[in-house]
Order: sequence, then C-alpha cells, then structure tokens
Amino acid sequence: MREFATTDLADYVAETLGEHLIDRRFAFGELTLTVAPEAIVRVLSFLRDDPQTQFVNFVDLCGVDFPARVKRFEVVYHLLSPRQNQRIRVKISTGEDEPVPSICDVFPAADWYEREAYDFYGILFTGHPDLRRILTDYGFEGYPLRKDFPLTGFVEVRYDDEKKQVVYEPVDLRQEFRSFDFLSPWEGTEYVLPGDEKAKQ
Repeated sequence: MREFATTDLADYVAETLGEHLIDRRFAFGELTLTVAPEAIVRVLSFLRDDPQTQFVNFVDLCGVDFPARVKRFEVVYHLLSPRQNQRIRVKISTGEDEPVPSICDVFPAADWYEREAYDFYGILFTGHPDLRRILTDYGFEGYPLRKDFPLTGFVEVRYDDEKKQVVYEPVDLRQEFRSFDFLSPWEGTEYVLPGDEKAKQ
C-alpha cells in the first residue's frame, strides 16, 4: 500500500467523514481536522480502523482555553499512523458546561489525559470510567490552566505544627518580607570589569 501524501489523506478523510467535518487545514506540517463534539468517537474510530488511515497510536489529548469565545474550550487529539508515517490533529470545541464524549472505549490510553483536562480546565467527559482530579491537591478549588485563574491561586497549603496536619489558608502575600534590589550587578561597582574598557573606545 502506498503512503498517502498529506493532501491525499485530507481529501480521503473529507470525503469519508462528510457532515461530521467542520473544517480541515494544514498547520505545522500536519493535517488538522475540526469536527462536531458529538461525532468525536465515530471520527476517531474511523481514523483508527480504516485500512487507508490506520491512526492506531494515540499520542496526546489536551485542552486549550479561549475565554473570549462562546465555546471557550478546545479539546485537541493527536494521533499517529506508523503504517502511513503520518500524524493528524483532531479538534472539537465545547463550552464550560457542555460535556464531550469520552474516547476511552476507542483509545484506553486517553483515560488519564481526559482526567488531566478535567483537572486543569474543568472540561467534562461523559462516559469516562473515573473522572476525578489527578494532579492537583486534595480539596483544590478552581482549574489552574484556565486563563482567568488567578496567578497566586485561591488558597495556600502548609503543614501546621500545632495541629499536626496540613491546613489550607487564603493566599496572603506578605509584602513586608520582600526586598527588591533594582541595581544591576553590572553597574555601580568601584572596579572595572574585564571587557568594560572596550566599550568606552
């Protein structure tokens, strides 16, 4: 079987997927497909099982936040076809309270990636076998990779020696303990640094 040129692959996928395909374009040397969220399981199953695509390797799933959009999140899937020696990117858009179908039945390796997207962005996946936080601390509030998440967070964690346990407290930035030295280490010295004599010529 001949290797598909990327444009041949794009034409074949567009013809086969039909109404499920919202957009297709080439970005960073790879074909990028935008599909409807409700069709993601069918699309990824087709890309995995079709003998002319064979994208059998699930590489990655990640979230992207665009707060200005009505559907603020994109879920991006990256697949690899060792047989065709090609990569493909599939994207769907979803809102803050709009769950998307889990692809764990298509690619079991997506389990932890979907949990990570939920943990960091709050993206919900229906049909996921165990959708709970995976990387943030117990009792963590908010979603740290959202663009509107405060840089300092909401609470800080420390071990309280008197209570003999971990305690959560509101973030308190103690400015009085900060000292800023705006003097450059290369300025204000009494001696000439090696090489400075050349700058004055």
